[in-house]
Amino acid sequence: MSAPEQTEPTAPSDPTRDGLQDEVTPQDGPTPAARARRARIAAASLLMAAAAVVLVLRLASRSSVLVVGVYGLLLILCGGVIELSRRGRTRLGTWLLAAGLAAALFMDGFVLS
Repeated sequence: MSAPEQTEPTAPSDPTRDGLQDEVTPQDGPTPAARARRARIAAASLLMAAAAVVLVLRLASRSSVLVVGVYGLLLILCGGVIELSRRGRTRLGTWLLAAGLAAALFMDGFVLS
């Protein structure tokens, strides 16, 4: 007498193994969130370059040492906005960039002149 054949209980079929799953198509380009992050990074980078140029021009015209502080803080703020955008905090970065630019323009126009 032979031992009865023991069969393993069958698990529900896996659609990926059977080839029944639809093909996954790649997205068309970056997501809107990724585009927003790149736009904020580009805006902060451009503002950082502009602030550096203005800082050099102000220092060449023998302005106050306070100029270094104002534009130095703006450069640091732009770097912080770039890092926030890299980490996905684009709204916060946008508000900080706008507030920092407004504060730097106020300081340059009214306090430093």
